[in-house]
Amino acid sequence: MTQTQQDLLKKAYADFNARDIDAVLAVMHPDVEWANGMEGGHVHGHEAVRDYWTRQWNLINPHVEPQGFQPDESGRMVVAVHQVVRDLDGNLMVDQMVHHMY
Repeated sequence: MTQTQQDLLKKAYADFNARDIDAVLAVMHPDVEWANGMEGGHVHGHEAVRDYWTRQWNLINPHVEPQGFQPDESGRMVVAVHQVVRDLDGNLMVDQMVHHMY
């Protein structure tokens, strides 16, 4: 992974944390497939991701920080992410490491 790619992903995570949906979607493929962590399955495409995140942020306050980047054998990028999720009152719900694949 080049520094430019890593910087792009770091900015996308920062934009997600800032709730700047348009900035994050601008770097995603129009046919993006995004895991639906609340209801299961996946959502497809920019508008479905926008709808999912909007619904999610009305219920919880997730914060994600990339900790490491590693390509897998198929060429996908695996990002180790520290994920903290709070309810809208600020109470901690989840504090864990997860992996996102791009």
